[in-house]
Amino acid sequence: MGAEENRATGIRGLTLHRRIAPTAPCSMTYEPGVTVIVQGRKRVDLGGTSFIYGAGQYLLTSVVLPIVSRIVEASAETPCLAMSLKLEMPVIRELLSQEEMHVKEPPSESPAMATGDATVELISACCRLVDLLNTPQDIPFLSGMIQREIIYRILRGAEGARLRAIATLGDQSHRTAKAIAWIRTNYAKPLRVEDLAEIAGMGLSTLHHHFRALTSMSPLQYQKQLRLQAARALMLVDGMDAASAAFEVGYESASQFNREYSRLFGQPPMRDIRTLRSPDALPIESVGNPQAN
Repeated sequence: MGAEENRATGIRGLTLHRRIAPTAPCSMTYEPGVTVIVQGRKRVDLGGTSFIYGAGQYLLTSVVLPIVSRIVEASAETPCLAMSLKLEMPVIRELLSQEEMHVKEPPSESPAMATGDATVELISACCRLVDLLNTPQDIPFLSGMIQREIIYRILRGAEGARLRAIATLGDQSHRTAKAIAWIRTNYAKPLRVEDLAEIAGMGLSTLHHHFRALTSMSPLQYQKQLRLQAARALMLVDGMDAASAAFEVGYESASQFNREYSRLFGQPPMRDIRTLRSPDALPIESVGNPQAN
């Protein structure tokens, strides 16, 4: 495996990660999922909150969140090794519908991201899922069952309480997640928070309160981060110029785009892209387009 690698696998939703050096901070979008660290250490910043997790721990993301991620502990001798698994909300709801399924209530004001210590049972299920890669013929039959067990183990822990609330129809967290999903799909469109509150079936102040609790940002800040991350990917991956990328993600003013881009990424658009392409630059984890993840 290379010095910097995200390896998609033959199991739907499962990605393996390996790094042999710390990485530069990278803005990207995390989908609902769990990342388990086997070795090394990562840091994820959500708004003003930092989540640092290492070997034997996991990061749970319950809704789509724009974050800043970096590897903080890795070397050639002891690479940072991790596995990520996307979580399917229909499977979560199916598990929660069973009478035997009892989960804790989420703490008030808790965000849609949390770290936790992986139990022996969770680690065992993750190992069995990865081991299936050695017997591809077993993947169609066994991978779904093992993924259900992983979700079950997470839901039974304290960190899974917010995931339960987001999956539960009618819960305030679920309604807020509908607003988040709308912005994620329509981030290039003009945003009226009043319309967003109607989509969520919530009052304006209630939506603002719960939106900030889940994402650590306001709806407009959330949209701005998605737009800027998408523009960065268009310039870096597709070779688009700054003005075209700004227009593509919904900006009408190039100067406003340049100001907000510089504030998020630390330098103007094209200088940032040149830095990322420089052979002397620190490796970055990846550049995520909100529509492509």
